Amino acid sequence: MFEHKQVSSASAHAFSATAEAFSSEFSGREQPSNEPSNSVPSVRATSDRVAELQFRISQMQSRSLNTKLIPTHPAIGQLLPGGGLQQGTVYSIDKSMMLLMALLAPPSAAGSWCAVIGVPEFGLEAAARLGVNLERLVLVPHPGDQWLAVTAAIADVIDLVVARPPSRASDSAVARLASRLRQRKSTLLMMGSWPQSEAMVSLGESRWHGIGAGHGHLAAREVTVTVTSKSAARPRSARLWLPDSSETIRSYRDHETAKPDLTVLPDLVALPDRSAPPDRTAVPQRVSA
Repeated sequence: MFEHKQVSSASAHAFSATAEAFSSEFSGREQPSNEPSNSVPSVRATSDRVAELQFRISQMQSRSLNTKLIPTHPAIGQLLPGGGLQQGTVYSIDKSMMLLMALLAPPSAAGSWCAVIGVPEFGLEAAARLGVNLERLVLVPHPGDQWLAVTAAIADVIDLVVARPPSRASDSAVARLASRLRQRKSTLLMMGSWPQSEAMVSLGESRWHGIGAGHGHLAAREVTVTVTSKSAARPRSARLWLPDSSETIRSYRDHETAKPDLTVLPDLVALPDRSAPPDRTAVPQRVSA
């Protein structure tokens, strides 16, 4: 019913209707100044109504206060609302395999089970090199038309679930899935935009290091990670190595460069073609008289 630190549209409508009902009830009751006996019950009724509203608000906030954070990379966690990935919440993730693996590695290494649904190109070797524990990873490359039911079923037993929706889901299906995630305290990373998501994590400017003019190899990549959330007034961004030359994901510092630096090869000198036959042009002989 209620999203983390946010009120869904249906909840907001119900809360607004309740508030309007209370407001109309009080505003329609005019108390003459010469009738102090009637003002006492009115004040008491108002106090009871306020206490009831405070109780409802505390119920809304209790879940967010008790919500635990799932381990995530500090460089990315500092951009997220609450300082990390929160249980029972949905996040929209940019369609980047490297960013996805960076989010999966810390919880996987900490002992959480992870699942990837509907992403057949997810590379196991690359995930392992970035720190994802393959023994705690469940892959469902082709869930078919029932991908939403598969996602909900796996979220019952898996801590962190990744899914790529092949089609748009109905509002009722989105609401049911969100309710299930809250009950099971599972976190869902949706690749692409998704309604009712807590935040959107996307990649901005990207720059590769290590490739030269026809020589070298890709050694490091610096990117801008931006988090746009409903609870923040403006997006938050940070520059990251994703990864650096040692295959480590970390914050980018302005004074550093990708290491190791490229070794520039000397210019090649053209050698004579020894495969050509020697020049046997006859030299004119001097003839004596």
